[in-house]
Amino acid sequence: MFSRLSALLLAAWAAQAAPAIFPLKDIRPGQHGVGRTVFSGARVEEFQVEILGVLENVGPRESVILARLKGGPLEETGVMQGMSGSPVYIDGKLAGAVALGFPLAKEPICGIRPIEEMLRVDPERGGARREIAAGNARLKELATPVSFAGFTAEALEHFGPQWKALGLDPRQGVSGGGDPPEKFGDPSSLEPGSMISVQLLSGDMSAGADGTVTAIDGDRIYAFGHRFLAAGPTELPFARSEVLALLPNLSSSFKISAAREWMGAITEDRNNAVSGILGRRAPMVPLDLRVGSNVYHMRMVRNRVMTPLIAQMAVFSAIDETERAVGAATYAVHGRLDFDGSSVTIANAYSGDVAVAAMAAMGVGAPLAYAMSSGFDALTLRRVSVEVTAVDRRNQFQISDLSLPRSARPGSEVEIAVGFTGENGVESSKIVHYRIPAGAPRGTIYVTASDAAFANLMELQAAGTAAHSAAQVLDFLKKQKSNTSAWLRIWRAEGAYGVDGRDLADAPPSLALILMKAPWSGTNALSWRGSQIEEIEIPMGAGVVTGNKTAQIEVKE
Repeated sequence: MFSRLSALLLAAWAAQAAPAIFPLKDIRPGQHGVGRTVFSGARVEEFQVEILGVLENVGPRESVILARLKGGPLEETGVMQGMSGSPVYIDGKLAGAVALGFPLAKEPICGIRPIEEMLRVDPERGGARREIAAGNARLKELATPVSFAGFTAEALEHFGPQWKALGLDPRQGVSGGGDPPEKFGDPSSLEPGSMISVQLLSGDMSAGADGTVTAIDGDRIYAFGHRFLAAGPTELPFARSEVLALLPNLSSSFKISAAREWMGAITEDRNNAVSGILGRRAPMVPLDLRVGSNVYHMRMVRNRVMTPLIAQMAVFSAIDETERAVGAATYAVHGRLDFDGSSVTIANAYSGDVAVAAMAAMGVGAPLAYAMSSGFDALTLRRVSVEVTAVDRRNQFQISDLSLPRSARPGSEVEIAVGFTGENGVESSKIVHYRIPAGAPRGTIYVTASDAAFANLMELQAAGTAAHSAAQVLDFLKKQKSNTSAWLRIWRAEGAYGVDGRDLADAPPSLALILMKAPWSGTNALSWRGSQIEEIEIPMGAGVVTGNKTAQIEVKE
């Protein structure tokens, strides 16, 4: 909670008037202005701006002001990542914010987002980041640098393409950490040109996306001059940052920064700007990891896209920090995902010679992604806890054989033998006895012995590709099968229908005809597959089961 003094300071800051605007219609080539940004520490400095012209209608209701920048280190660095949102003034009035640049440019020429478009905070969300052709060059929105601390280089290399696909530029080890003190800072320390960091993760590992404040109107700030994720309404915490150093780069120069104190929450993430509220506390989700003797405590944003990616990346990095990257390994992953009113347990194992850490991390990220992308407000994530134990050897069983009688009568018991090949070619088998249901009709019964991945796929087909309630999402996640067992699925080829995750096996012809011709047939509400009769688990201890085999029994009277 805020102190009384903090509340008074915030109220005084909120009373400030909105900035005077220099309208786009009055922009002319040859005009000169000044920009404001941070080059070192927290001090906002000025640079010179020469207007070159206006690129009109580069997008729906969008124009870009083309300008050349001068002063400070810009001759050496050019337009830098982290400058996104740096305000530009003409005749003392706010014209817009630095938002675009030419990759590999020899001069600091940039695109300025008109302030009218930023204040509009257009609710129409965009897709890919925009590029504007200028001859053979491309004027692109400045990539938002995301600084990571506490992560291994291998984690950045493995997950880097996913961050870049979001229009972000991940940087490893180029921040001073991201764990600001719990108490909020003085809002009056923030001004147009100040640097902020959207804190995606804080604690023993951290990740922050850097940009610059363009304008402050009461307790609302506008920044970046382009989207962050184009997430629309959102709740992302941001902190005031300080610049530690500037790094000139032939491809794209950037600022090296460190988050210092919490300032508020980004509440709108749109095409032309992000905006937020000073003093507002965005919810964050505790993330606790234990890998061997190493323990990590963090807090991450609650976001459908970012939360699963961040959790997956943190698990990967924690394993990579302490365990071997190449060579025989087996990881047992146990954890819990706490949602409002319910929890989902994670209990799985992963084994192999390469990419085992990635598989283990996916085992945490996948259920999070499924739950959070379902879109149900009732599935509010409260905490993620994960523990990983490692063994420096492979512990795998490949399903190599499946044998059973060729025929049987209704009511009779059949013996099903599942063969496994383990390490060094060691063979073993498990025997399961199954009784054919009394009164079972003549025909073929299929038996499939599979690993958890195949069995879970069958469950997903039963549930449909989209859930229709939060309870259904949780039920599906709780039914996920463990990799340390083989799974026998006994089924018939006759059509079975699943509606909202419930089986309608052996539907009579009249009902099947209705289901097949229903308007929602083939959608997420309805799925068709073989009719499952029974499912039997075959535990294999701590060994990881892979592969699948199918055989058949002919039922005869």
